[in-house]
Amino acid sequence: MQTDHNAAPLNPLPPVIWPLALPIIAMELIVNLAATGVIGGATGIGWRADAVQRFAFSPDLMRDLIARGTYPAEHMLRLVSYPLIHLNFTHALFVVVFLLALGKMVGEVFRAWAVLVVFFGAALAGALAYTALPFIHTPLIGGYAPVYGLIGAFTFLLWTNLTGTGSSQYRAFSLIGMLMGIQLLFGLLFGGGWDWVAELSGFFSGFFLSFVVSPGGWARVRQKIRER
Repeated sequence: MQTDHNAAPLNPLPPVIWPLALPIIAMELIVNLAATGVIGGATGIGWRADAVQRFAFSPDLMRDLIARGTYPAEHMLRLVSYPLIHLNFTHALFVVVFLLALGKMVGEVFRAWAVLVVFFGAALAGALAYTALPFIHTPLIGGYAPVYGLIGAFTFLLWTNLTGTGSSQYRAFSLIGMLMGIQLLFGLLFGGGWDWVAELSGFFSGFFLSFVVSPGGWARVRQKIRER
């Protein structure tokens, strides 16, 4: 068995994934350095809180804007900017790991623009779901909703392949089922919030957008069904 000594030590990622991951990594690096006093001086400890105030999505604020019929750009940007900032390092780390892994699998099949549509479409779906439920008042923070959109796109790819083989298509939904089950368990044990609403909305957004933006789209699915 020959070894390719010129091979890259890590499997290369589709280029579109880095513009999504690097801002999250940079933001977390900056607020962590500020919190430890390396940058920002005495005020650095509050940089994460300041970033939350600037980038987090507030469903109460959006409902108020809708009621008044005014849509300032700096507040509308929150619909897609909230994935940039996280509650802590661990929160950001898990998002980045999922983003890189799922982004690689989806990005190797989808075109770059399609990955962006899924990612930001899922972020938008998560924010709108928060807005639509009047009993949710906590801000939406972190990149899980758009990551779940990529899970939805990956599920679409699995579902399409299983449709063509005659296997049970429900197997494609095992990943989202497992993740939701884990989240439900943690919520029962430690008292979870409403993040799952945004994440589930992101998942379904990513799944259904894939019918339009994936290579071949719905025509490919119909062809798979005919072949079966």
